Amino acid sequence: MTSPSKADHFDADAAAPPQDIQIQVHLRKIPLLAELTPEEIARIRPELRFRHYNKREVVLHKGGSGDALLFLLSGQLQVVDITEDGRAIGLRMLAPGDFFGEIALINDSTRSASVVATSDVLVAFLPAATALHLFSHSPSVAKQMLRHLAQKIQRDSEFRAVLSINNTARRIYTYLSLLQKPDGNGQAVIDNLPTHQDIANMINTSRETVTRALLSLVQQGIVQKESNRLVILDPAALQKLVQGV
Repeated sequence: MTSPSKADHFDADAAAPPQDIQIQVHLRKIPLLAELTPEEIARIRPELRFRHYNKREVVLHKGGSGDALLFLLSGQLQVVDITEDGRAIGLRMLAPGDFFGEIALINDSTRSASVVATSDVLVAFLPAATALHLFSHSPSVAKQMLRHLAQKIQRDSEFRAVLSINNTARRIYTYLSLLQKPDGNGQAVIDNLPTHQDIANMINTSRETVTRALLSLVQQGIVQKESNRLVILDPAALQKLVQGV
């Protein structure tokens, strides 16, 4: 794990290579910051720090201090909790553009869960004082934060409903249906498909069970796998499986 590096340039469209200490990020491509005024952008620029993490490294530890708001710039993260018997329970996946760690800041509390890299990632850290100032003084950030918290409550409710399904196969199909996004051509896609183990962690089953369920969907012509992407060829058929038809 490397120490956070200070960003010297912010006008490029992508992150610099890991070996380059000058990370270049277009701040307005971070959704939470997209509507900030030029003055607000200028204020937070020198405050941001960046850090690269390798796959399976822990980005945040449960119980750690809420000393920063974090942004995922590239790669994929999983929010996890650890049970008393040492099992990792996946809570949700994070994609580029997502921010996290806001609850500990708002509540002035410790981290309620851990965050683990499921691929190589680049994360930006905004100090707590600067983030809290944005929450209370920037109307655009406050509006997005309220929307984010409302969506988070809804996602948590949907996820609890998934976990309450007794049939494991239906639980897998329902979880996939929550991840899918319409592609406008009568099909749907799941970009950055989590690994079978990550899906298993999310819905409390085994990796082998997830593999069998996905293989069954492929054999039925309902889905098509493409590297880390899943194409839902027949969303209606998937929905029937979700309903137990």
